[in-house]
Formats: sequence, structure tokens, C-alpha cells
Amino acid sequence: MTSDADLRRYRRNHQDEIDGAALYRAMADAEESPELAQVYRNLADVEERHARFWADRLARAGRPVRHDRPSTRTRLLIWLAGRFGAGVLVPTVAQSEVAARAMYDDQPETAATTMRSDERSHAFLLGQIRGGVPGPALARFEGRHRTPGGNALRAAVLGANDGLLSNLSLVVGVAGSGVAASTVMITGLAGLLAGAFSMALGEWVSVQSSRELVERQLELEADEIAANPEEEIEELRLIYQARGLPEEEAYSVAKQVLDDPDIALDVLAREELGIDPDERGGNPWTAALTSFGLFAIGAVIPVLPFFWLGTWPGVLVSAAAGALGLFVLGAATTLFTGRGMLRSGLRQTVLGLIAAAATFGLGTLLGAAVG
Repeated sequence: MTSDADLRRYRRNHQDEIDGAALYRAMADAEESPELAQVYRNLADVEERHARFWADRLARAGRPVRHDRPSTRTRLLIWLAGRFGAGVLVPTVAQSEVAARAMYDDQPETAATTMRSDERSHAFLLGQIRGGVPGPALARFEGRHRTPGGNALRAAVLGANDGLLSNLSLVVGVAGSGVAASTVMITGLAGLLAGAFSMALGEWVSVQSSRELVERQLELEADEIAANPEEEIEELRLIYQARGLPEEEAYSVAKQVLDDPDIALDVLAREELGIDPDERGGNPWTAALTSFGLFAIGAVIPVLPFFWLGTWPGVLVSAAAGALGLFVLGAATTLFTGRGMLRSGLRQTVLGLIAAAATFGLGTLLGAAVG
């Protein structure tokens, strides 16, 4: 007889495979490259086969599956793929596949199936799509080696979180000293601008420095290609050979790449240096404005109540609005971590409110001492 623990495991496995299949289907629909879209469809087919395996196990145990709906997290990721393209999810999906590559190793039901090797294959393939695709697929996947979209979305969530948490702590700390609501509001707006400008300047300097470094590396790589093409062929051959190509095929592909200096620089920058020549570290002004806006969006939330309310009602509403914002941002991080939304949201809320309470207490003590 199937135990309750096994039934829970079967359901969890089934849901994981349903989520994976739905996500790969959505990525295929959003992918511009026909070849890469077909890869995602093939992955979805495998995930659906795995889901049927666990659905059959549940049916045999007298607990048939009632629905095949993707989870809330997966539906949100599907929306992101439709809005921003499949590439934005590659880092997140690759990380999930790596974490799950051994998920079936200790599950006896999968011993006589290909499911264990399938999971390892998926992790390897997504790693290749994320980090560089060798061999015959190189021409088809060229220009898609590294997709920073998942990191950009993560940075957006963290930027808004920084603004919200820092300004919530600031306004309740100042309010704790007993000053008027108008003073709290002005302080909050000043904190918003100061923090947003600081974040924007820091981001501009960081991206501009990175861009200058990338441009210098590309110049050096172009000089090396012109001066020692055979050495560059050998380096590229070793990279492809390390990824599983036979020695002769690896050399043939590397030599073909080096025949065109422009293509050679593009490929070597990606494969050897880990640089996307098209991006060159990004646009510093775009990064600065984005950072400014995201910080400001988070920072304005705890200030708004003081436009209409007195000091103490404003503190309560500001804390409530801040708590809600912290929960939403904490839950949003689960799109990248795969953790439970409720747990992550509550953790973010509790930690943020602890920080706000600490500054409120300090403000109250200082207000009493100065007053």
C-alpha cells in the first residue's frame, strides 16, 4: 500500500513536472529563434512525459490527479516570458534545473526509467544555453549566450526594496521623535531624493567602469586575433573540446570562426572572456535612471500617508503600507528562488518591521532627550 509520504512526494513531483512543461511551452512561444524554440518544446515534451508517469502512479494508488494547472509562481513566470521574452527566464530556469538535477536519484520508482538522466540532461542543456552553446548549434544560438534578464529583474526587486525599507525606517524614526507630520514628510522626501540620487550615481559609476573595462578587453582581444590567430584557434578549440566536441571537429569549428575577424572577436569575447560585445556592460545612463526610479518607487510608499495624516496616524498607516510593500517584494523574490511566497513575504515583512521599530525606538529616545 502506498504511504501518505509517498503520495505527497508523487503529487509534488507531478506539480514540478507540470510547472516545467508549462514554462518551457511559454518560453518556446516567446522565443524568436526557431531552433531554440524547438529545444524548449522538446524539453516540454519530456516534462509532460514525466508528469504522466507521476499521474499514473497516483491513479494506481487510488488518488487520481484532479487538475494539471501550473502553480501561481509558474503563471507569473509565464507572464514575464510573454512580456519580456524567453531569455529573461533562462538564468532562473537554469538555476532551477541545476538544483533539481539529482531529484530522482533516491526515488526508487524512477530506477527503470530515463528520468534521472533526463534531469541531468536538462540541467546541462540549460547551462549551455545560459553560458554558451558549442559545436554545430553555435551558429544558431550565436548572440544568445548570456541572458542577464533574470539578474535585471532581481535587481529591480532589490532596488525597490532598498528604497522602501530605508525610507520606512527613516520616516518612522523621525516621527518617533515627536515632530510634526509636515516635518516627517519633508524628511521622507529628502531621504527619497538623497537615496535615489546616491543609487543612481553609484550605478552609473559601476556600469561606466565596467563598460570601459570591457572595451579595453575587446581591444586587447582584437590585437591578439590579428597578431596570433593560430593561438586563438587553439584556445577556442580547447574550449569546444572541453565541452564535448571531438578534437578534429573542435579545431574545424574554431578555424572557421577565426576566418572572419569580426565573428572571431564576437565569439572569443563571449567564449573566452564571458563578454557580450553587443552590450559591453550596459548603458550607464539607462542603469542610473532605472536605479533612481526603482528606489524612488519603493521610497515614496512610506511617505505618502504624511501628506494627509497627522504624525501618529501617519506612522500607523506608513507602517501598514510599508509592511504590505515588503511582503509583495519578498514574495516577488520567489520568482527567482523558487521558495514559498508566503514564507518569503512574511520573512521580508518581519525583518523590515524590526528595522523600522528599532529606528522608531531610537527616534523616540532622542526626541525625549532633546525635548
